Amino acid sequence: MITRRAVVLVAGAAALGAVLVTLGPFAYAQIGDFAKQERGRYLVAAGDCEACHTADDGKPFAGDRPIETPFGTIYSANITPDPETGIGAWTEEQFYRAMHEGLAADGRRLYPAFPYPWFTKVTREDVDDIRAYLRTLAPVRAEPRDNEFIWPLNHRFAMAAWNGLFFKPGEFQPGKDQSAEWNRGAYLVEGLGHCGACHTPKNILGSSKTSEAFQGAEVQNWFAPNLTGDKRTGLGSWSEEDIVAFLKTGHNARTTAYGPMGAVVKDSTSKLTDQDLQAIATFLKSLPAFTPNSAGSADQKMLSAGKAIYGDDCAACHQLGGEGVEGVFPSLRGGAVVQSDQPLSMLRLILNGGHAAATAQNPNDKTMPSFGWKLSDDQIAALATYVRNAWGNQAAPVTAETVRKLRSSTDSVTGAY
Repeated sequence: MITRRAVVLVAGAAALGAVLVTLGPFAYAQIGDFAKQERGRYLVAAGDCEACHTADDGKPFAGDRPIETPFGTIYSANITPDPETGIGAWTEEQFYRAMHEGLAADGRRLYPAFPYPWFTKVTREDVDDIRAYLRTLAPVRAEPRDNEFIWPLNHRFAMAAWNGLFFKPGEFQPGKDQSAEWNRGAYLVEGLGHCGACHTPKNILGSSKTSEAFQGAEVQNWFAPNLTGDKRTGLGSWSEEDIVAFLKTGHNARTTAYGPMGAVVKDSTSKLTDQDLQAIATFLKSLPAFTPNSAGSADQKMLSAGKAIYGDDCAACHQLGGEGVEGVFPSLRGGAVVQSDQPLSMLRLILNGGHAAATAQNPNDKTMPSFGWKLSDDQIAALATYVRNAWGNQAAPVTAETVRKLRSSTDSVTGAY
């Protein structure tokens, strides 16, 4: 005899089944493993996925963000669980293959603007957790735009040759002679954090020069600084505590994060645990020093002109001795960005101004005003040359032609490292 209780249970099960069929993978994600999803949320932050997969004024993770490369513009993919325009219909295996091998669900080869050369190092467990979190997002229907690449790179078959030359898939292998902390830092830096994507120079085909890893590189008219142990242009004079503070808050006693690095701190590194930040610092401090051979003598007349401009326009905040005001205005003495092989980031800050990183730990962002409207190319070159060689700093002089070229390509852009 069928009891009323049994009828209710059967009806409830049928109703739940109907809901799951109707809502598909999104509903499935909501009743999945909460612990996996929360681990995935953390890992997505570590990988700074939202930054590339969210367009200005667009919905989070819905893609369509233009990413400039030397070969054209690529538009990021929709990674929400929409089954038609996103990754809602992708299996775990397909998602892992994209992260590990650079292949989309339909077998198309992805471009390395999606940093699979770094994501390939991420473990299967972490990749599955990332997917578990992404499946909890609200699905967004967003048709992707066609990429704007030069021939033959507009044909994805060209990536087969590129992969054959430059890409080696494989998960991270811990260093047997290294500590667990060092290995965790290496895993984050070389894998999900994909720090080398910006901080390592590239060859003419867009592949990172592994022999010059973390030595600093130009990225879209910025300069991602040297992360090796050089005391003048790298992290050699930084303590592990300096690195942790910078990644956590966007500030330390030596510098402040602006522009692209400010966004990385705000959206990614500030969300990491202190333990993981310490691991990153441990790994970075182990990198051998690379010292660029770029210093040169500046004309005394140029230095005198730059000193006068600095006194008029910069000293009120950064002080006559370049020491800045702790916690308010960054120091310019001994700064790696100031003394970098290429002065691009410093020049962009002078030309366009920018906002410092604002984080939960340090919510008061500071604004650097633009001086491009006020100072000529010659004046900015003199100012930059003075700062790069004052107070014990040492770096090559800046030419007015360098400023002119940068000004012409960044007139409508603000922000800098």
